[in-house]
Amino acid sequence: MAMYSSYYPLPIPASGLHSPPPMSPKKLSCCYPQSKQANSENACDEKETGKDASGSGFTKHDDLWFCDGSVVLRAENTIFRVHKSQLSRHSAFFHDLFSLPQPHHEKSNEQSRAIIDRKPSSSSRSSAVLEVDSENEIEGCPVIYLHDSAEDVENLLTALYDGPDFGNNDHTDFRTVSGILRLSTKYLVDTLRTKSLSHLSTAWPSTLKMWDAREDVARAHELTTGLGVAHLYPSPIAVINLAREVNEPSLLPSAFYDLSRYHYTQIFEPNEEDEGPSHSSRGAIVTPLPLSGPDMQKLMLGKEATQNAITSLIQSMGTSSTLLHLPYSPSQHTHAHSHRACRRDFSELVALATQHYLFDRERGCTDPLYVADELGQLKSAEFSECEACARALEMWAARERERMWKMIPLWFRLEI
Repeated sequence: MAMYSSYYPLPIPASGLHSPPPMSPKKLSCCYPQSKQANSENACDEKETGKDASGSGFTKHDDLWFCDGSVVLRAENTIFRVHKSQLSRHSAFFHDLFSLPQPHHEKSNEQSRAIIDRKPSSSSRSSAVLEVDSENEIEGCPVIYLHDSAEDVENLLTALYDGPDFGNNDHTDFRTVSGILRLSTKYLVDTLRTKSLSHLSTAWPSTLKMWDAREDVARAHELTTGLGVAHLYPSPIAVINLAREVNEPSLLPSAFYDLSRYHYTQIFEPNEEDEGPSHSSRGAIVTPLPLSGPDMQKLMLGKEATQNAITSLIQSMGTSSTLLHLPYSPSQHTHAHSHRACRRDFSELVALATQHYLFDRERGCTDPLYVADELGQLKSAEFSECEACARALEMWAARERERMWKMIPLWFRLEI
């Protein structure tokens, strides 16, 4: 059995949502001089430069500013000029919003804003609160104030216009996908929500077969780059928080299990080397978001359960009737290897596994699925003196891994 040092460093999770700073409607009327409002060609030129909108502190998005757009979305300090038809076609929320009659405008600017508040329901999964200002327009377009990060809005709109372009589930890809999933859930863009969840499920799967495929990709990345497995995927803490935010419990078992493999110091005192990438695609520092109190409790209970599972697994290898009493016939033991010799071999394997995983705390010591897979290969059929016992050990390990995978929701007290 090869001995390696333990791994699973803790990367930085994605940042949460940001509320935009307050803005007076009067400022919008001066965002563009009258000459530019009357000249659409100049407005397009302004878009291409990517400069501030007439020095007001708000910036047109370089790419998502269409001269024939019919509505302006504002998120943080960025404004996007897009098409109502495009939003209505994909988003049930915006479809309903644009179907509403326009509010009656009073002389007061403060009365020109309509507050739209969609309460969450069992089907919508999240609430959306925004402000619509149809009097203080920008280049003839009403302004909708979104209480979302500009990066998330950019990712959602790009996916709506160009289609989602997902990557390999690394840190950068997760920031993009999580933003799309977050806002597609909030604004009821069901097609993008489905595609985002399908993509995330390849890294945070619900089946053991897909989990093994995920781990194969991670180990290949580790061999190629020399970095730990966790440097490929984002922090499971970020995935857990995202799953809670968008009400998608299918992501939770694999994320909790992955986090349980981290040592306590990696969870509570991560160092810079363990944290991995710490900047967003816009260059901003990513602030880690901790688990909620209830989820931290689930993690602690589940982490204890995984440790007990490893101990029970090693002990059962020495007591399993499948391994100790099969095959019965001496003729089934190859190379004149007796039943007694096979029992002695299994006892030695139990002692070796106990020393490696329970005492020395070597690689995989917090990962029962990994331990079971390694135990199943200890008497490889190619090199074992008894092929029958090697096959029996492999089948036993496969059954144990399936059983443990089904136990993960129970270990972490998850309602799936």
